Amino acid sequence: QVQLEESGGGLVQAGGSLRLSCAASGLTFSNYAMGWFRQAPEKEREFVAAISGSADTRYYADSVKGRFTISRDNAKNTVYLEMNSLKPGDTTVYFCAAKGGSIATFLRGGLDYWGKGTLVTVSS
Repeated sequence: QVQLEESGGGLVQAGGSLRLSCAASGLTFSNYAMGWFRQAPEKEREFVAAISGSADTRYYADSVKGRFTISRDNAKNTVYLEMNSLKPGDTTVYFCAAKGGSIATFLRGGLDYWGKGTLVTVSS
């Protein structure tokens, strides 16, 4: 059974930093592109960042480019999202997702697995 478990969310002041983690189990981690999405209540889910299985390719949403960094440790079956210069507009629930294959397939959608999310709250 595949599980993705996010952690690291919390309350931070504007301008601060947080690092989210997503621990995966039940899959061959390096065979999966991984990524992060976020979704606020009554809003559409928004792509944040994605990383290929070998970590050689990364993509970011324009809204987070230059502030967020996605990385992964295949030995630990974990993907990370380092978030810096946080803004109140970054407040929402962040979800980890996985797609078998290339990052291109990940970006096309139809993701295989999702975590339950972790809440990030940025105060002004």
